[in-house]
Amino acid sequence: MTQSNRLQGGQIDRSRSLDFTFDGKRFKGHPGDTLASALMANGVRLMGRSFKYHRPRGVLTAGSEEPNALVELRSGARQEPNTRATTAELFDGLEAKSQNRWPTLKHDAMAINDRFSNFLTAGFYYKTFMWPAAFWEKLYEPMIRKAAGLGSLSLEEDPDQYDKGFLHCDLLIVGGGPAGLAAALTAGRSGARVILADEDFAFGGRLNAETFTLGDASGPDWVKATLDELRALPNVRLMSRTTVIGGFDHGIYGAVERVSDHLPVPAPGKPRQILWRFYSKRTLLCAGAIERPIAFANNDRPGIMLAGAMRAYANRWAATPAQKVAVFTNNDDGHRTAVDLMARGVKVAAVIDVRPDAPRVADCELLAGAKVIDTAGRLGLSFITLRLADGSERIIECGALGVSGGWNPNVHLTCHQRGRPEWNEAIAAFVPGTLPAGQSVAGAAAGAFSTHAALRTGTDQAVAALADLGQNAQAIELPQAEDAPVNLQPFWHVTEGKGRAWLDQQNDVTVKDVKLAHQENFRSVEHLKRYTTLGMATDQGKTSNMGGLAIMAELAGKSIPGVGTTIFRPPYTPVAMGTLGGRARGKDFHPVRETPSHKWAKEQGAVFIETGNWLRAQWFPQPGETTWRESVDREVRAVRGSVGVCDVSTLGKIDVQGTDAAEFLNKVYANAFAKLPVGKTRYGLMLREDGIAMDDGTTARLVEDHFVMTTTTANAVSVYRHLEFVRQCLFPDMDVQLMSTTEAWAQYAVAGPNSRKLLQKIVDPEFDISNEAFPFMACGEITVCGGLRARLFRISFSGELAFEIAVPTRYGDALIRRIMAAGEEFDVVPYGTEALGVMRIEKGHAAGNELNGTTTALNLGMGRMVSKKKDAIGSTLSEREGLNAEDALALVGFRPRDATQKITAGGHLMAATGPVDAAHDQGYVTSAAYSPILESSIGLGYLKRGSERLGETLRLVSPLTGSDIEVEVVSAHFVDPEGDRLRA
Repeated sequence: MTQSNRLQGGQIDRSRSLDFTFDGKRFKGHPGDTLASALMANGVRLMGRSFKYHRPRGVLTAGSEEPNALVELRSGARQEPNTRATTAELFDGLEAKSQNRWPTLKHDAMAINDRFSNFLTAGFYYKTFMWPAAFWEKLYEPMIRKAAGLGSLSLEEDPDQYDKGFLHCDLLIVGGGPAGLAAALTAGRSGARVILADEDFAFGGRLNAETFTLGDASGPDWVKATLDELRALPNVRLMSRTTVIGGFDHGIYGAVERVSDHLPVPAPGKPRQILWRFYSKRTLLCAGAIERPIAFANNDRPGIMLAGAMRAYANRWAATPAQKVAVFTNNDDGHRTAVDLMARGVKVAAVIDVRPDAPRVADCELLAGAKVIDTAGRLGLSFITLRLADGSERIIECGALGVSGGWNPNVHLTCHQRGRPEWNEAIAAFVPGTLPAGQSVAGAAAGAFSTHAALRTGTDQAVAALADLGQNAQAIELPQAEDAPVNLQPFWHVTEGKGRAWLDQQNDVTVKDVKLAHQENFRSVEHLKRYTTLGMATDQGKTSNMGGLAIMAELAGKSIPGVGTTIFRPPYTPVAMGTLGGRARGKDFHPVRETPSHKWAKEQGAVFIETGNWLRAQWFPQPGETTWRESVDREVRAVRGSVGVCDVSTLGKIDVQGTDAAEFLNKVYANAFAKLPVGKTRYGLMLREDGIAMDDGTTARLVEDHFVMTTTTANAVSVYRHLEFVRQCLFPDMDVQLMSTTEAWAQYAVAGPNSRKLLQKIVDPEFDISNEAFPFMACGEITVCGGLRARLFRISFSGELAFEIAVPTRYGDALIRRIMAAGEEFDVVPYGTEALGVMRIEKGHAAGNELNGTTTALNLGMGRMVSKKKDAIGSTLSEREGLNAEDALALVGFRPRDATQKITAGGHLMAATGPVDAAHDQGYVTSAAYSPILESSIGLGYLKRGSERLGETLRLVSPLTGSDIEVEVVSAHFVDPEGDRLRA
């Protein structure tokens, strides 16, 4: 197809042609084109279908605010849905497809929805699909899911890479139009570190779309000269194709740089996109403004677009949507479109201006006081119907209509920290109100719409921002530029006309829908948004919200600021999931943390399991063992019969030091720690502020002002964060320092009757670890293997005589090998997490399953540990009446009445006879395992008044697994309940 709508001039490179396809049809464009401008130049107006009614839609805008022209780019694994044709840069070989249609864009069978629009009005989903109930799962939901969505995924792995980066600057300038460029030049010349980011691939903003001059230079020439100087400044970083997507606390901004989206395939070693985190001391928002449409009957036909966008396509991309156009406006800016298009040879049938006193600007017919009340054309605009000032009607033939209802400053980034914009009556739009700390606004984003005002405010705000930082910047000399005042008559929608007037063209929200929301009392802006889905499309209502608010204000008898606005939230434009993930995919999704004995365990053929980010040995299969149970049972028997070794390096380890360390621990633990003797270890229970159990572990006092705390593996990070909060916020005057040392020490549990004998062959002889010299819960700093510094703790998680020995991590591999060699005469075995779990259940130790965020010290059977003699975090709230009910859950053990039956974790406990339902639930099982010592399945769990019900028979029911067995309530301590073994 020839480029029938290509004009002369523009900023495209006509020396080269680029081939591309749209829905399989071949077209040509030029470097500098977007997909939308190239399609427009080739005479294509129909580019998409709306979400709900599948109405034919064409391009509405020329930027990232585009709601209609969403397409799928590329094919195969690189297929990219929901891409705005208005921002997609053209490259040779680009494949584009329309979406949300079947079977073709021109003949979409789903357009039948439009015939049923009276039944699919706003909020219909709240009122339909309610009956019969059985139809929901089998009919309604599958049907809705099939119809939902816009683009499609390839379901193949994305072959491209995505990255993340961090940059620091004195001044971040968001937007590279006249205000942003003037600010960057001002700040750059002062020596400040500047980042200038713009979402477009070409800096200049509206200067690229207008015919204004700046001094003796055209807009594009002034932009080029300014960029040449900025590129020569080492302290300025220019970042085109970079969208600042959100503003966050402390001057942090998120941004997405499209590094390779304009290429068929990223260059070797280059990412496709980078998610940047900018740390700025000051930020200047120069994001410009977005033109708003006017709603009128059938205003959604392909060819109807914003007048400023029509002007941009003509001036920047040398493209027009049709050879004969009209303009519908309420302000002087709309007339500029007529002037510029006529200058490029496009016939302007008329300028329709709602203002009775509209000025004559363009040399074409002016219809003052007129309105567009209807349009015609099945897949593209053919005619418009007007209501003239005298009340008569007139039909005008045209292939495109430019609509201008005024401009809205781009205030989104000023609101991301819950700032509220303020109404400016002079421009009939919201402007920035209360700003985030360190942020200022210039140019059209601040409501300063003229080119001169943009240059001046950009320069002035840059000087002020740097002055706040103590840096002296001089305002640049500004070129003479256009400085026309804003002249408009607020006008939001045409009340005449019989067809539907569209507000949100992607989600098919009409003026009638807003009226229905008002009628049904969904009048709050947040309710209006959710009831009608106004502004909930991929463009976030950038072109539709103001119209909806204005209509609601009219209906409610309020002013627009009286109605208010919804909260703008990040991201400013859609962000690909791959960009958010960065390199965290596949094996890099969670960095694997290997224990110090990992290499040795792998040599032994260990089976590994992920526990958080850690990769731990789960069990160690031996020749002849065919099931995991055989391996685990053998390991348990070996530990209880002689000795075994388990790598417990993953347990959280936190050094607590300082003169107030003991008192600090007394605050964070529910039980007493202030008087813990040096050389002793104590079990501690940590509560949340609401009295719920948070974590448990042991803390050893090595010297007077040095403690070593251990936490569960799962809570290592959360406990450390909690301690830092307590130290910094609750008790900032305490002399205490914290350091996470989890990765600094390799630690092994050596457990079993022969554990002491084995360690005596490892521990240097000057250290006596006999029962008399080193009793249960003792700790100390020792040396092993001829002088290597180590720590030894007499603690047991298995219920056997046990020790935990720790050495610096770099010696962890050597130590496990030395331990195994020393233990050969005792038939030492390594055991994994499964055997460890079996033995802790046999002993009745609580772990993560029991510390599930809902249980208290009383539930765990540790109520007496919560000291009444001191104040500790959570101790007061743990005494709430609701947490101390007479029928409170208590931790107990369970054994099946039939030893051949299996106890299932997660099963619920019911009375031996009676109903089985939630109302009669007695408790639940948290942990279960097969005990090779007891030759039976056993479990731990919570039971109402559990400690009073030992010996009682209950039903354990698990609807999920279909299990229903009888169990006996027993003590949670199945093995050595008196603790004789661990004290041996």
